[in-house]
Amino acid sequence: MLPGIGSGPKMMAYVTDVFKAAYVPIDFEIIDINIEEEDQIKFALSSMIRNGVGIKGHIPQLADTSANVTLRSHLDLYVYLVHCKSYPNIRCRVPGLDIVVFRQNTEGEYAMLEHESKPGIVESLKIITRENTERFARWAFEFAMNECRKKVTVVHKANIMKLSDGLFLKTVLDVAKDYPEIEVNDLIVDNCCMQLVSKPHSFDVILTPNLYGNIITSIICGLIGGPGLMSGRNYGDSSAVFEVASRHISFADEKYVNPVAMINAGIDMLTYLKKMLTHLLSVTQSTIL
Repeated sequence: MLPGIGSGPKMMAYVTDVFKAAYVPIDFEIIDINIEEEDQIKFALSSMIRNGVGIKGHIPQLADTSANVTLRSHLDLYVYLVHCKSYPNIRCRVPGLDIVVFRQNTEGEYAMLEHESKPGIVESLKIITRENTERFARWAFEFAMNECRKKVTVVHKANIMKLSDGLFLKTVLDVAKDYPEIEVNDLIVDNCCMQLVSKPHSFDVILTPNLYGNIITSIICGLIGGPGLMSGRNYGDSSAVFEVASRHISFADEKYVNPVAMINAGIDMLTYLKKMLTHLLSVTQSTIL
């Protein structure tokens, strides 16, 4: 458990209280990352690798890099999933909404490859690779199949970024051919944002590069009742990290903090652990049957 900064420690306390009340048999290794000590991010990474699963608040930025991005990169958490769903007992702009947003989690503009070539001129590199896009897309389509989702929308800006987003779009559409049961369409990101506001129920599953997915998730937050409800799931082949989908550091000193998103992250973590244990049980049984 990485409580992080801002409202993170307070929300983590709610999670541990709920787990205790429900007699959840989990022992947390709690790591407080100090913004002054860069070695602590290495300790947090080794803990995540050792345990294979974690839950975290917002990690402070260390030096010139984002510790959150460093965590995703080193653990190869290439899938980010947010299940955006309206709650029937919470007033919101769009009742009955149910959208799953997948964003590629280790590439795109968030690869942290930017520099100042000379004073007043900054260059930022956007990285898209066929290999990472393909495994990301296949993960998402497998999820859609297992969850009986009917439609996948690929969101991009390939009309302008013809090489980078063009490669992303082509790779996802190539993977989609292996899943003929699922309807697939694509939208330019600005058109997608407009349709999310005007026709949100037309969406089922969204696949998109890193930056666009961040923006899209924030829009849907506003439609279903605010940022304090949804959890975010980071998945890799050997690790998983769970958190709130939208971070609001400045709420640390508020008297009331909405813990729903972090509690949902805890539920996601338990669901993941159940699947892992079920898989291990199946593998173990197969050795003697």
